[in-house]
Amino acid sequence: MSSREALELARQRELDLVEIVPNATPPVCKIIDFGKFQYDKTKKERLQRKHQHVSLVKELRFHPQTDTHDFDFKVRHARHFIEQGHKVKAVVQFRGRQLSYKEHGEAMLKRVAEQLQEVGRLEQEIKLEGHQMVAIFVPDKTGKKKTQKKENE
Repeated sequence: MSSREALELARQRELDLVEIVPNATPPVCKIIDFGKFQYDKTKKERLQRKHQHVSLVKELRFHPQTDTHDFDFKVRHARHFIEQGHKVKAVVQFRGRQLSYKEHGEAMLKRVAEQLQEVGRLEQEIKLEGHQMVAIFVPDKTGKKKTQKKENE
C-alpha cells in the first residue's frame, strides 16, 4: 500500500507508522505504538547481552626449569579455564642464557598441549617471540561432546 494510505490508517487507529526494514524494496513498515516498539527493542538487546559469553585470554607462565608439581598445578588451572570457555595462552619465559635451550621450552609446551587435548585444541602453533615461547589453546567443542558421551555410556 502507498505511504499516504498507511499514514492515514495509522492516524485512524491512533498509532504510529514505524519503518522496520528501510533497506528492503519496498521498505517494510508496521502500524504500532512507537513507545512499545522501542521498549521491546531495548529489552531484546539487553537479553542478547545477558546471554553473550565474553571469552577472556588467561595466561600461564612457565620457565624452562619449571618443576613437575608446578607444571601439573598450572595445567590443572588451564584445564579449568578452558572448561569455562576461556582461551589459554601458555608462555615459557627465557631469561638470559636460557634462550639457548629453546628445545626445553618447546617440549614443555608440547606436554601442555598433550595434557589439554581432551578439553581444548591448539589454536596458535608454538612460536618464539623474543624471549618468550607462546602457544594458545581454545576450548574444543567436539572434545566436550566426546567426554559427555563416555560419561553417559
